[in-house]
Amino acid sequence: EVQLVESGGGLVQPGGSLRLSCVVSGFTFSSSAVSWVRQAPGKGLEWVASIYAYASETAYADSVKGRFTISTDSAKDTLYLQMNSLKSEDTAVYYCAKPILGLGYPYWGQGTQVTVSS
Repeated sequence: EVQLVESGGGLVQPGGSLRLSCVVSGFTFSSSAVSWVRQAPGKGLEWVASIYAYASETAYADSVKGRFTISTDSAKDTLYLQMNSLKSEDTAVYYCAKPILGLGYPYWGQGTQVTVSS
């Protein structure tokens, strides 16, 4: 059974940093891409970043490129999102999600709230 559990959200001032974690089970990073997706208050889902560990590749939305870094630790079955230079517009619930080719994102974590405010 595929499971994803996020943690690490919180309140941070503009310009600050946070690191989100997502512990996964039921699959390995060597066999699957994994993504971070966020939803700001009153808005739809926004893809943030993906990692293809089996190909050593990453991809980022333009809105976070250069500020966020996605990574994995296979020994800990954990996905990370390091977020630097945070802005108020980064305020959102952040989800880790596992895609399946042709099916979109059928697997989601419960989400973790990130609030960027002074």
